[in-house]
Amino acid sequence: MKLKAKRSDLIEVAKGNRPADLFIKNGTVINVYSGEFLKQNVAVYKDCIAYVGGSDRAIGEHTTVIDATGKYLSPGFIEAHSHPWIVYNPVSMTSKILPLGTTTTVNDNLFFHLHMGANGFKRLVKDLEQLPGNFFWLARLVSQAEYQGENELFNDNEVKELLALDAVLGSAEITRWPLLYNGDPYLLEIIDYIKKLGKVVDGHTAGCSYDKLNAVVASGVSACHEAITLKEAFDRLRLGMWTTLRNSSLRPDLQELIPLITEGNVSTSRIIMTTDGPNPAFIEKEGFVDGLVRQAVELGVPVMNAIQMVTINAATYLKQDDYIGGLAPGRKADILLLPDLVSFRPEMVIANGEIIAEDGKLTINMPEIDWNQYVNREPFGFSKSVLENADLYRYPHQGGNVPAIYFKSNVITERKDIFLTSVNGYADLSGDNGLLQAALFDRNGKWITRGILERFAVNLDGMASTYNTTSELLVIGKNPEAMAKAAARVHDLGGGIVIVDGSEIILEIPLQLAGMMTTDPSFSTAVMYYDQLLSIVQERGFPFHDILYTLLFLTCDFLPGLRLVPKGLYDVKQNEILYRNESLTLNSVK
Repeated sequence: MKLKAKRSDLIEVAKGNRPADLFIKNGTVINVYSGEFLKQNVAVYKDCIAYVGGSDRAIGEHTTVIDATGKYLSPGFIEAHSHPWIVYNPVSMTSKILPLGTTTTVNDNLFFHLHMGANGFKRLVKDLEQLPGNFFWLARLVSQAEYQGENELFNDNEVKELLALDAVLGSAEITRWPLLYNGDPYLLEIIDYIKKLGKVVDGHTAGCSYDKLNAVVASGVSACHEAITLKEAFDRLRLGMWTTLRNSSLRPDLQELIPLITEGNVSTSRIIMTTDGPNPAFIEKEGFVDGLVRQAVELGVPVMNAIQMVTINAATYLKQDDYIGGLAPGRKADILLLPDLVSFRPEMVIANGEIIAEDGKLTINMPEIDWNQYVNREPFGFSKSVLENADLYRYPHQGGNVPAIYFKSNVITERKDIFLTSVNGYADLSGDNGLLQAALFDRNGKWITRGILERFAVNLDGMASTYNTTSELLVIGKNPEAMAKAAARVHDLGGGIVIVDGSEIILEIPLQLAGMMTTDPSFSTAVMYYDQLLSIVQERGFPFHDILYTLLFLTCDFLPGLRLVPKGLYDVKQNEILYRNESLTLNSVK
């Protein structure tokens, strides 16, 4: 990690021979190393802490002095597993969470890699160094849904180049964990490379049994955030994994998992916490890492342990504890002034030695980023007129049973065979309000995958979205003409979400950045878009609480049930393609 302060200068400030730039006096330091609360002063020089103790010798004529009497001084919070693409973008997310005390985020690069390639992503990493706080990355080794050309984009040489970047702390979660269980040669070789770099290998082992988990851990995976039961949390901890307790908009699991600490009495030294990419409205209501600490303490975790889990524990896992995670000489000056140990909402946030937020509001300007300069592919590789053919959205059928995608929950599906009649060679859904047609289009115009959905919504005429784990064009509805209009409008936007009622567009969310993110720097815009989207789909029968994750995971190939994936209609449990994708060109001229 690059530091502005020279260590020789820090030594002189610590001795009192050179004045500090910033001096915080009379505060109570939360010492995450010793587990003590100590009445001490903190001297800051440039971007680093130079001194922690009782002396005030570092105060000079031009030193900014902050009286922290009655306040607690905490290390900045660390989110070690962030997804900065949940409609918001890296800039808008950072602008929201910095005033809440999260000074370090470690971010998944999936959609940036998919749409920028390795070279575009490297330029983005460089430019985002302008962001206040610490903005790190984890690099994907594979995508979240296998597709033709995946090996070319995630090729060995370019992935290794990304992993070698200083801002990349390791590899991002490998959602397709059976590849690890089966000893995939490419992944094992690259994990060895990561280990030689001294970096981390993040994991994703949802649904993995204890015995299978042994094999995945043996592959070299460092951590997992997918425990949803107390037993699963114990399993991961006992097998030597950094065990990440999650509380997100999709999976608010902390209450279920906290007994690991409060009743299990385990050591918390290898436990961290994550929000795991919450939707914008969740952050607006619950906060970010501050919300994790707040809820953990409410559930009975001692304050010191709760703060350690999002500071020094996270920094140690990331192999960055020489720089972040605690208040000590030589560490980055990422400091929170907390008014109490109940709300954990800082009155002041200092990042890299600079006061960047007070009373919940930024005191600095965020950088302006031209996102288009990094993207190396066109939003669509074919004419909008192709999408205006309503027959594309009808499900070809000659009568009989159809394997439908039945939603058991927000993201878990199962196969449900349904008898459907046929009209003019297509499935007739007119007699069942609970069934919708769905189509996934390759944005380069090569293929289309079709399916039937049940319990997604009831009265949804047409919806089109590039917001899904493939970032291809997903179209859902009961009215083919409305579906066509929604799809064509998303084409016009260059990515986004559009909903059509009858012939009227009633919602339009432009997501030009990778088809997943708004380019608007305001976080409130992302909140507004999410609230509008959820309200409209719930009014039309969507029965769950997080529409973004339903869309995201409908097109993945690692969660149970039937999925619409680039290769076709896929039964994950049986590892079987029920119906292969078809040529989009052939379909478009019918």
